[in-house]
Amino acid sequence: MSATPVPHLNLTGEARAALDFYAAAFGGEAVVRTYGDFGMPAGLPDTDKVVFGQVVARDGFTVMAYDVPGGATGPIPGSTRREHGTTITDQPFFLALSGASLEEATGWWDALLDGATVVEPLAASAWSAGFGMLTDRFGVTWSISVVDPRQAQG
Repeated sequence: MSATPVPHLNLTGEARAALDFYAAAFGGEAVVRTYGDFGMPAGLPDTDKVVFGQVVARDGFTVMAYDVPGGATGPIPGSTRREHGTTITDQPFFLALSGASLEEATGWWDALLDGATVVEPLAASAWSAGFGMLTDRFGVTWSISVVDPRQAQG
């Protein structure tokens, strides 16, 4: 895979609608996974909100999106942080990199780590063999993950 950054939109309850809109506009298909899909108990306020969403069109257009959890105390202006196991941010977007292997993702992670603030360490997650987030020394937040082979076949 190449190191092609993808915009990752951080929305407040509109991620599903945005993904459907971009899928229709650019001829792709929206893939949506909710907080509930990854184990959040039913009945909590954000269970049906998007924790992972992506549109990939035939021409290469790609965008990702999620709903910033609403149950937290709110973001600190200009920050991205972990709170109660979820990512809280007031940033309108991240840049996402998806590697074909943990080795590839770790290479990018290590290169960006100089002077960075780690939001979430690079480690296995419910949706990836490796996932991590950091804000680099220039204030750009990067989401780095290993691509799920089921999505790569897509």
